[in-house]
Amino acid sequence: MVGSGPNGLAAAVTMAAAGLDVEVYEAAETLGGGCRTAETTLPGFRHDECAGAHPMAWASPFFQAFDLPAHGVELLTPEGSYAHPLDGGTAGVAWRDLERTVDGLGVDGNAWRSLFGPLIRDWPSVVRTAMSDMRRVPLSPATIRFGLRMLEQGSPLWNVRFRGSVAPALFTGVAEHVIVPPRTLPAVGAGLLLATLAHADGWPVPRGGSQAIMDALAADLRRRGGRLHTGHRVDSLEQFRTARAILCDIAPAELVRIAGDRLPAGYRRRLDRYRYGGGSCKVDFALSGPVPWQAPGCAESGTLHLVGSRAEAMAAEHAVAAGIHTDRPFTLVIQPGVVDPTRAPAGQHTLYAYAHVPHGSDRDVSELVTAQIERFAPGFRDLVLAKHVRTAAEMPAYNANYVGGDINAGAMTLAQTVFRPVPRWNPYSTGVPGVYLCSAATPPGGGVHGMSGFHAARHALRTVFGNRTDPYRLLTANPAPNPED
Repeated sequence: MVGSGPNGLAAAVTMAAAGLDVEVYEAAETLGGGCRTAETTLPGFRHDECAGAHPMAWASPFFQAFDLPAHGVELLTPEGSYAHPLDGGTAGVAWRDLERTVDGLGVDGNAWRSLFGPLIRDWPSVVRTAMSDMRRVPLSPATIRFGLRMLEQGSPLWNVRFRGSVAPALFTGVAEHVIVPPRTLPAVGAGLLLATLAHADGWPVPRGGSQAIMDALAADLRRRGGRLHTGHRVDSLEQFRTARAILCDIAPAELVRIAGDRLPAGYRRRLDRYRYGGGSCKVDFALSGPVPWQAPGCAESGTLHLVGSRAEAMAAEHAVAAGIHTDRPFTLVIQPGVVDPTRAPAGQHTLYAYAHVPHGSDRDVSELVTAQIERFAPGFRDLVLAKHVRTAAEMPAYNANYVGGDINAGAMTLAQTVFRPVPRWNPYSTGVPGVYLCSAATPPGGGVHGMSGFHAARHALRTVFGNRTDPYRLLTANPAPNPED
């Protein structure tokens, strides 16, 4: 394994569960890729450095088979999955309880119920569809309902369902997670999936930080005999001549760098044309107390989308796509202290935030982020003890997969969602026997779900090792040995 992000360790654990000898090489000194936690501001304040809230930690088929709670990860779930405040002290809140959400949306409550109710009732099918390898999409009534809702919300019909202003903003905010204009089909698909999970069982945060997920995977891999090497930057695949399979949890640009002329010329040319998307400027805050949100429900929500109305959200994302900075960027905020008091000293809080910015931006937009928070939480500035900023241009130094600050490892266009990273039947194969790509640049894309690594491991097990056992069965029927045995 090259790379130890969620997909890399998911692949490694799956291969080890099949009885193979597995080694993981990570360039950074800490395992985890985009799922690490560190004291970036002040001692005692633990900040998630990229991924913060984890709806897929309980819903992903890989993590369901792996069973994070059984490996000591405590998932803490706020009552409000996400909130979208508007000017004037109002907000839409996606509560875990769908009916509570409906009650708060007034004139659009029934429309919200009809949009999400059928998806929530069969959420496992929705997840299986969204987390597939995009080649064998499971066909079910839920798949059809999901597809029809994508077409509705990704077309001019999206304004037909809602009559007010709160519900449209609430949906638009969740669709902006993929950093593309929210009327595109990939954005709508992501929004439908995330909102469904918000009501199915919420968006949890791991006690102590996202690093807990990666530490659990690493511990399981070690118990299965796997070895992990940190601080080891791979510069060429030639150093792995004796390996029967090499799985790479890296961006296409990194694969070209380390595989070089071993890649077929046509495949390499297509990787060179792979497009990266908008960037993120990450801002961590150490606070002396909780954020004084103006609108009811925001203080109980783990995640907030700060941008204002649907029209403002649309304008902000179109600006980013055009390479333009906006004075009021889409800002995503996570307040883990709502459910996890271990992230900061008693009575104090951490606040996670990132703003969407143009690809490769070197601009520190922390003042704009602060202003967006202050807009919906007057008095916020007075609580700030310290902050830490990582611009989009600085992101690759933290994680080489984040080219230009693109935390989704590739632009979420329709073509690059369906054919990711290049058009070919097996998106994980590279044309080099035994070498596979398994990062978020492969289906199903970004997020802490492990499914890209799991799918790639399944292909490698069948093709290289002739092992056709269901990998889910390997994870559940071949549990990690007791370290005391």
